[in-house]
Amino acid sequence: MGSERKLVLFIATSLDGYIARENGSLDWLYAVEGEGDNGFTEFYNTIDTLVMGKATYDHLMTLVEEFPHSDKTCYIFSRSEQREDKHVTFINEDISEFTRRLMAQSGSNIWLVGGGDLLDTFVKEKLVDEFIVTISPIILGKGVPLFKQDNPEIELELIEQRRFGQFVQLHYLTKK
Repeated sequence: MGSERKLVLFIATSLDGYIARENGSLDWLYAVEGEGDNGFTEFYNTIDTLVMGKATYDHLMTLVEEFPHSDKTCYIFSRSEQREDKHVTFINEDISEFTRRLMAQSGSNIWLVGGGDLLDTFVKEKLVDEFIVTISPIILGKGVPLFKQDNPEIELELIEQRRFGQFVQLHYLTKK
């Protein structure tokens, strides 16, 4: 691609690999003792763009009064909704093609926020350059899985591990 711009997954998961309860709740995540903001601000300063699925966006907007990432460019992938919004742009086109065009543009890294369906598309297309996964010390038993089935094999290189209170963060680069 000729660009240093990377697509980075920055996400938290339960020890058994779930990113949310079946109903989308993240209550289990907020109950864990972390340290500061668990590295979020440091990561956030490395990006200028966010991509997320419509369900993740809708869930986020139930938690806040105002969109919290208005200082960044944000694209919401939606199969149906195409409305005007001052903070986000709704995208209803091929996810892979749009993302490849976005990655070829100049800028900072791109944060793949989630959710599970969108991440599945990115993994199957091998578009994720870095995986920053924070593990929460809980076993949920069921929920929305971090990775769905039938993914291609992707080799990773661990470049850093950090502890934030009871959380452990693993940072991997995708081997190309």
